[in-house]
Amino acid sequence: MPKPGAGVVRSAVALSAGLAAILLLGGCAGAPKMDVAASCEFLNNDTFKPDGNQQQQSKQIAAHYHEIADRLAPEIGNPIKDMAAIMDEAAASSLGAATKDQQEKLTVQFNKIGEYCK
Repeated sequence: MPKPGAGVVRSAVALSAGLAAILLLGGCAGAPKMDVAASCEFLNNDTFKPDGNQQQQSKQIAAHYHEIADRLAPEIGNPIKDMAAIMDEAAASSLGAATKDQQEKLTVQFNKIGEYCK
């Protein structure tokens, strides 16, 4: 039986897998934001994958989201900023796992991204 929050971490890992290359694509700070199409393409090709225990993974996911959100189109980056804040909260908990409420909030943000990235 999967641990509570394991599905969210897997979902977050899948999305995060689409987010890491932004640092390579975006260059240094102040680089222009990607448009929606480029942001979606980036998400689909990101290879970020956290490691370690649940808490370490949550921290890594949150950090990754923070790093890439400002490089993406606002329609994509703003939900990712919200996801980063949610993962910060999850990482700060004793188990490092997202609560049911946090999972629901992450789902809302995933769905917002899904409105643009099909």
